[in-house]
Amino acid sequence: MVGNGDAGSAGAAVASGFMSQPIEERRRPPFVADERTQIVGWLDLQREIVRWKCTGVSEADAHRVVIPTSPLMTVAGIVSHLCSVENTWFEVAFLDRPKAEAQFDDPDSDMRVEGVSLTQLLESYQRQCVVSNEIIAAHSLDEAGRYTGWPAGRASLRWMLHHMLEETARHAGHLDLLRELLDGEKGYY
Repeated sequence: MVGNGDAGSAGAAVASGFMSQPIEERRRPPFVADERTQIVGWLDLQREIVRWKCTGVSEADAHRVVIPTSPLMTVAGIVSHLCSVENTWFEVAFLDRPKAEAQFDDPDSDMRVEGVSLTQLLESYQRQCVVSNEIIAAHSLDEAGRYTGWPAGRASLRWMLHHMLEETARHAGHLDLLRELLDGEKGYY
């Protein structure tokens, strides 16, 4: 069990089945708001869930394989992947900036994180989300991506935002399952 060092509260968290570390205030987007506010609000909520699912995970557990048929599907691997896809969609595809890594040469390269701490990965992910949000704020949702190396690189910013919302939510679900397999912790955002 990963916890805050208090064996009594850690045991109670596992017994209850809910994450012992509460997510900071969960903010859904307003019920009535413009499209950008709602889409970015939902994406930011999913990003926060990703960070929450990593709270209290040890370095060993962050890199531990619990799904034998998917050895790269680790907590650390997912955080690294999410950082990479934020970069790929908003910087590479939308703005046509240079690729940060060999993400097109080896589709699993972003999941290979041996020797990289979860803390480092979460910090990189946080920084990348800030960059992504700055890009989103500065452009029209109707603007098309500039990258011509693959068809989706010409999708609208709106399409890319919806895709990133789906991608982040899907992997937050994976993290939920991995966390439960690692230490029994689970929780609804």
